[in-house]
Formats: sequence, C-alpha cells, structure tokens
Amino acid sequence: MRILHCVETYFPRLGGMQEVVKQLSERLVQFGHEVTVATSFDQGREKMEKDGVRIIEFKISGNSVIGIEGDAAQYQQFLLESNFDVVTFFAAQQWATDLALPILNKIKGKKISVPTGFPGLFWPEYKKYFAEMANYMLHFDMHVFLSEDYKDIHFAKKSGVKNYRIIANGADEKEFSQPSPIEVRKHLGIPKNKFLILHVGSFTGFKGHLEAIDLFLRMAKKNATLLMIGNNSEHFRIPRRRPFLWLKFRLSQIFFSKKIIFKGFSREFTVAAYQQSDLFLFPSNIECSPIVLFECAAAGLPFLATDAGNAREIAEWTGCGKILPTFID
Repeated sequence: MRILHCVETYFPRLGGMQEVVKQLSERLVQFGHEVTVATSFDQGREKMEKDGVRIIEFKISGNSVIGIEGDAAQYQQFLLESNFDVVTFFAAQQWATDLALPILNKIKGKKISVPTGFPGLFWPEYKKYFAEMANYMLHFDMHVFLSEDYKDIHFAKKSGVKNYRIIANGADEKEFSQPSPIEVRKHLGIPKNKFLILHVGSFTGFKGHLEAIDLFLRMAKKNATLLMIGNNSEHFRIPRRRPFLWLKFRLSQIFFSKKIIFKGFSREFTVAAYQQSDLFLFPSNIECSPIVLFECAAAGLPFLATDAGNAREIAEWTGCGKILPTFID
C-alpha cells in the first residue's frame, strides 16, 4: 500500500510523537509498504529519506486557533493531488491536521485520525475549534486512541464516533532486549552506593522538571542523584526559574550529598540510564500516553508518575509503577 503520515514534526526532531511515527513508518516499510511522511521543514534534516521512509517538508507552523504561518495552500494542494491508499493524521491542534479538516472529503484514500489526547479540549480559546471537530471526526474512516479512558475517546463517543480502535503505545523491543554496554554511573562519576533517580523529557516546562526537583529535594532518602535527560537542557536554569528552589538544592548538596544532573544524551545512553537507574520520577503536567513509562516497563525500572494522560492505565497494565497524588485542574 501507499501510506501517508501527516505529523507536525519528524526526525531528526526528538520526542514521543516523533518516535511513534518514526517507528510506525519504518516498520511499515519493512512490511513492504511505501511510506511518506509530510511534516515541517527542519534545518537539521540532511536527507529526504530515512530508512526507506520518504520525507516531504513544508515551511508551515501553528494551528487554526493561534494562526497558521507559511504556505498552507501548497500543503492542501499536495493532499488533494496525492493518491495514497491510507492517510493518517497524528494529533489535532497542529497545522498538518487542521489544514486537512476542511478538505477531508476531497482527499483520496482512507483517512485515519490519531488524536493523541486533545490537550486543549477544555481551553476556552478552543471552544469553537472542538465544536467543529465534533463534526469533522465523523468524516474519518477510522480513529485510533491510545487509551480506553481519556478525554479524547470520551469526546469522540459523545460526538457519535463509532469507528475506532484502541492501540496502546509501547517501547522498542530492539532497544531494550539486551543490557547496554554503557556504564552510566562510571560515565557520570556516580558512586555505586548512590540511589539514582531518572527523569526523561524535553525541557519544555510541561514535563515536570521543577516538580521532580522539588520532590527530590524533599525526599527523606539522602545520598542520591537525580539524572534529568532531555532536549534543550541549555534553556533550563534553576536559579532563573525558581531562586528559592536553587537555594534548597545548594543546601541539599552540602548537607545531604544530593546531586542533580540535567543534560541531553544520546539515545543509546538514555536506554542505558533506563536499565541502570533505581527509580523513574515523572511528575509531568501534560501527557496523552507517555512512552517513557512503557520504556520503564521494558527496562524493568519502577516509576512514580502524576495522573497525567493515561499514566494510571499504564501503571495498571504493566504493574511497573504507582501514581503520585495529583491535582487535576
């Protein structure tokens, strides 16, 4: 089959959504399908093909609520003129899906929606957007949800959607099937007797970095290290964000031998950190179905997570973690 995946960003950009689409695209190629990804322009992208997946870039950004910048007409024309058997749109509230909604019935092939949570469903500025989305959802041939009990699937059912499937996220079995040769503690100078807590997530302000640091500094256990791995760590500075939290950190360093490391590492190093840490701490603010928790299960690493997205379901499915007391606004 000829398959098109439409997603806001793709490799070499890193993140949960990018990894999911990358895994699906490359594995479908291995099954003999012809796969194309339509996505945003990325200055760091060197080739327009990666592991058999063809990549088409568009210099577009935004969504239909905050505004779309770039050549929207070029993307819509591409969708109308293309002849794919299946066209899958990953996530709402971004241009690659929003620009397709008004012309959905004119796009050839079966149309599939993967909503990934509808994060803005209850935001006032998105009220009109989701009122229209209720109708648009009826024009897709299939919807794929990641959870049995989350706001996107509840919204879909309330809107009259009948054609859907639930397919959970997961971890790459090739990455976690063998112990990593990388020695994380040795590389970072962490003694073997130190309790190692891991957090993985881009430094966006939504992945619970400040909350994790606060919990780490308040926990009774001493002689511990918090390792925070993520993109854009250079933009994360504790003194600038929370001066009082920084003071607590300095005092904990002096009196309780606590240490915090936040930096970006290679994927290979990150997998090794999953396998060699003692606990995964993930008090994230916004999630749909966090892949990092599935990766904890794959690595045999117990986790503590907030009740964001379907983290509670993942804890029940895997038996690998517990949910922290969570305030949901």
